[in-house]
Amino acid sequence: MDDNGVRRRRFLGAAAAAGAGVVGLGALTGCDSAAPAPAPGDSAAPYAAGRAVRDSALTAQQTEQARVGNADWRLGPTGPQEAIEGFTDRVSVLRGEHFALHASTTAQGFTVSAYRVGWYGGAQARLVWRSARIAGRVQPSGGPDGSTRTVSTSWEPTISVDTADWPEGAYLLRLDAEDGHQRYVPMIVRSASAAGRTLLMHGAATWQAYNVWGGCSLYQGESGAYATRSLAVSFDRPYDGTGADKFLVYERALVVLAERLGIPLAYTTGLDVHRQPEVLHGATALLSLGHDEYWTPQQRAAVTAARDAGSNIAFLGANTCFRRIRIEDDARTVVCYKTDYQADPLYGKDDPAVTTDFRAEPSPDPESSLTGVIYEGYPTDAPYVVQAADHWLYAGTGVKAGDSFAHLIGVEYDRVTPSYPTPRPLEILAHSPLVCEGRPSHSDSAYYTVPSGAGVFASGTMRWVEGLMAGTHDDGSDHRMDARTSAFVTRSTENLLTAFAQGPAARHLPAPRDNVAQVYDGA
Repeated sequence: MDDNGVRRRRFLGAAAAAGAGVVGLGALTGCDSAAPAPAPGDSAAPYAAGRAVRDSALTAQQTEQARVGNADWRLGPTGPQEAIEGFTDRVSVLRGEHFALHASTTAQGFTVSAYRVGWYGGAQARLVWRSARIAGRVQPSGGPDGSTRTVSTSWEPTISVDTADWPEGAYLLRLDAEDGHQRYVPMIVRSASAAGRTLLMHGAATWQAYNVWGGCSLYQGESGAYATRSLAVSFDRPYDGTGADKFLVYERALVVLAERLGIPLAYTTGLDVHRQPEVLHGATALLSLGHDEYWTPQQRAAVTAARDAGSNIAFLGANTCFRRIRIEDDARTVVCYKTDYQADPLYGKDDPAVTTDFRAEPSPDPESSLTGVIYEGYPTDAPYVVQAADHWLYAGTGVKAGDSFAHLIGVEYDRVTPSYPTPRPLEILAHSPLVCEGRPSHSDSAYYTVPSGAGVFASGTMRWVEGLMAGTHDDGSDHRMDARTSAFVTRSTENLLTAFAQGPAARHLPAPRDNVAQVYDGA
């Protein structure tokens, strides 16, 4: 990965000026065959056991989705960063728990509105709660501190929020200053269990890794240099930009689509999977969204165990599970020394926990053993080229082998690389030629299954979720992707989600046809 940091981060953040939308608003499509009933004691038993939980959750979800949405959730002018900004003292909460909002504004007063993201007949969010007027105050700025150059604040809490009436889901808290400026704060109301449901795993650690509020991120220091970057970053500070850039660009459109499909859904974050891996037990599927780079070893072990117990997994971005991190301070701090791993206090004491790339020394464990693909490079911009046009993923798209979709590959990409640990049999579904920093290569979409019956899909491109919103008024910087690309990605994602929601994919879908040797000359 290119760790000079600044160029990479600016490119990845460029799409965040607007929200995300979804096209392809027709009836539910995709695979609709029922999974066979599990035999007593077999690996699908947890999914049968979770059926009552699933049905109850689906009823609540259907009730929620039938409510009237509020199309006014989008941001107006944000103004300068200090105009209005905030953060919460918890990344996620269970329904009924309280969280504290810490806010700062140059305005005399402001309000907070909580919008739950979903379909809602096309409104794409619903206003769940709004505060009374809150007196404004300016809280102190923060800067890097200590040997890890961590930026955090000592802001006083502004308001305590009760989520007793908030359904599970992904939320945008919108701060509305009286002078007209607005900014978001993200919040996940997580599920205690995903049994019988598809679990959306939000990448909060990655959100924070790229956050330059206060001058430092895991990519750059106050001067913009990689050498002065933070080695640990704190959630005790606002996010820069709109306040929710990574969620808006790489996650929100998938949430909207999944809720529109009506499949039973659950919500969590990667940090919560680290702390409470039991949330995965009995999940029909797990979705890793568009930019999910930073994982703890415990999170990875939990996801691998879920796969091996029968939970399908979809990796809808690229560069996934690339960085090995540690969380500290009751999950308020993300630690990643990266290329300075020898300075990690655990180096030489607990090498598998040293924070660097998963594939790197001192304890290499490449991510491809889980994802089926491996991160190769940045930046690139290339067409997505279909290889296995008759695969069930592409049903109803009308594609033929060799059909391409301009700009869908980028800005980072993954490929099947047989010299790394690679599950087999594995079918390469798309094989897309590209050039990255002058080097020719390929991006691959891939699919494999394991003995539990779980299916694993990797898109191989960071733009898959962005592709859902191409050509809409919410697309932000869509990299010149068009409505044809949006229709293709939308239909393929519908097929994927509806199929994976039925339980272990190998029980009701064709087996992968291993074509790695065919595509990569005998590998």
